[in-house]
Amino acid sequence: MGNSVGVDELQACESHQWYRKFMTECPSGLLTFYEFKQFFGLKNLSDASNAYVKTMFSTFDMNDDGFIDFMEYVAALSLVLKGEVQQKLRWYFKLYDIDGSGCIDREELLQIIRSIRAINGNDCEMSAENFANMVFDKIDINGDGELSYDEFMEGVQNDEMLLKTLTESLDLTHIVQKIQGEMRVNI
Repeated sequence: MGNSVGVDELQACESHQWYRKFMTECPSGLLTFYEFKQFFGLKNLSDASNAYVKTMFSTFDMNDDGFIDFMEYVAALSLVLKGEVQQKLRWYFKLYDIDGSGCIDREELLQIIRSIRAINGNDCEMSAENFANMVFDKIDINGDGELSYDEFMEGVQNDEMLLKTLTESLDLTHIVQKIQGEMRVNI
């Protein structure tokens, strides 16, 4: 997502710091949704933004037990720090497919775009509605009003502007840098 944080950040020599940070924030060893929001400083969210954060939490909760454990936490950080484009796009697709139907409809995409903008505080030249329409115009190949996994993966990878926009809108490196800064203070 950003290049300001290196792959070396998750080396074994730092794993104890990541573990200590995780256990300090989550003494039970399991991060709940409420703790997840606190962990990232997400307060007073609209219903749509809260739903988006819940979806993000669920994508990191790989075993669907309602918690993020340390291994899921490390996997999420690894994706953010060193994931390949295809891995990140698979995660984006899962995140955008709010109802888990295997396709992204216009309303799901619009809800996520609005939520991301509300959380990031981004003012964009293009409205969320116009952006969602543009995405569908560009990559909904069969015109059925839904983006299948294949349409999404191929369409985004073949459109530099969409790839850049998605990558920047879901850039979590500032959160990783905040966690790392807190770890260094507490050493």
